[in-house]
Formats: sequence, C-alpha cells, structure tokens
Amino acid sequence: MLLFLSAAKLVCEIALMALLGQGLLAVLAGDKRDTNFFYQLLKILTRPFVAAARFIAPRQVGDHQVGFVAFFLLAVIWVIVTFEKISFCVNNKMVGCQ
Repeated sequence: MLLFLSAAKLVCEIALMALLGQGLLAVLAGDKRDTNFFYQLLKILTRPFVAAARFIAPRQVGDHQVGFVAFFLLAVIWVIVTFEKISFCVNNKMVGCQ
C-alpha cells in the first residue's frame, strides 16, 4: 500500500511540475512556444492529464483553461494521496516513513 501511495504521489508531483513548467514557458516564449523543443516535450508529458481534465470538465470550460483545470485536479489528488500516506504511516506506526 505504501508503495502504491508513494508512486501515485510521485506521478502527481511530476505532472504538476511539468504543467507548471509548460505554463512558465508559455509565458516566456509567447507565440513561439509551439516551436520550442522543451515546451513540446512538456506538452507530451502532460497530454494524458490534460485529456483527463478535458473529459471531466464541463463544456463551458474553454480549451485554453483546461491546463488550469488539470493542474488543480492534480493538486487536489496530490493532497489527498499525501494525507492518505501520512495516515497509513501513523496507523501502522512506521518509524522513518517518508
């Protein structure tokens, strides 16, 4: 169980950092972001999470806002998984559980 929680937390952290980096590059590169190699790499990394957010979000949410939805959904999932991991470690009296 601890391995699953740690893996889920890690996937969320990687996706959150990739979305954050993609947003930062979008601001810095402006209109030329589509030709930026690192932006394209981060876009490929975040594609599954953005697609899931597009599926969950209502139709009123525009395509340019789906990245924000994905970021906040992942942040909520990360908080839930973190609390579950802490709860698991405390309930099992695991010393040094990180």
